[in-house]
Amino acid sequence: MVVRPRDDPGGDPDPGRSRGSGDRGRERAAEAIAARVRGAEPGEVPGRLCAMAVELLPVDGASVSLRSAGMPVQLGASSTHAAYLAQLQATLGDGPCRRALQTRAPVLVRDLTAETCAHRWPVFAQQALAAGVRAVYALPLGSDSVCVGTLDLYRDTPGGLTGDQLHVARLVAGVMTTALMALPHGEEYELQGGEPWLSGLAVDQDTIYQAVGMIMAQLGVGADEALVRLRGDAFARGRTALDVARDVVAHRRRFDTT
Repeated sequence: MVVRPRDDPGGDPDPGRSRGSGDRGRERAAEAIAARVRGAEPGEVPGRLCAMAVELLPVDGASVSLRSAGMPVQLGASSTHAAYLAQLQATLGDGPCRRALQTRAPVLVRDLTAETCAHRWPVFAQQALAAGVRAVYALPLGSDSVCVGTLDLYRDTPGGLTGDQLHVARLVAGVMTTALMALPHGEEYELQGGEPWLSGLAVDQDTIYQAVGMIMAQLGVGADEALVRLRGDAFARGRTALDVARDVVAHRRRFDTT
């Protein structure tokens, strides 16, 4: 699969790729990625690939999220900070990750302080900068026609990716896509003596859905409006949508009272 990044405010075009040593470097990267996931349990693969991305690329964090109705499902992250940044994009419903989902093309933001970024993602850019992030690279998982999620890379200094580095990032995204499609799940994995690998992740998503349903009942609004209220409340309180959803489900937070 070849996906060419589209021009994006604050982003880098895809530079030309060098030959020779660059090819050997990409081969070594491919071997390292394969070695990292070999023998891993299904639920460990996303986290291992995120950690591998940080080792191979000039980035400080990585996270992977699965596309879902309403809010993305976070599958793994290289650190708690990277996990928070993924939750930030999910809470705001905006940012390079969402753009990559919409365009099915890489979104390479080399400097979040750029004026174009402030116009396109004013809230996300502000919050990400406050969290110490200066550059974000979001790569879609899937094909030109179907995007199942994103691999998001975070960097605390401004700058772009070289052609070889972008190729390595695509390798990680490609392996991630293959893993998501090939990993056993549901009855297939249960027959092997394990739990469905997405079962733990589904708990968080179920919490969001349950909270949205409770907010719908409390306010008499539709699902889209309830999700907007949940996200808005989380942003106003400096929390993630998942944190607020847990409070709603636990009856610590109601939306029909002041």
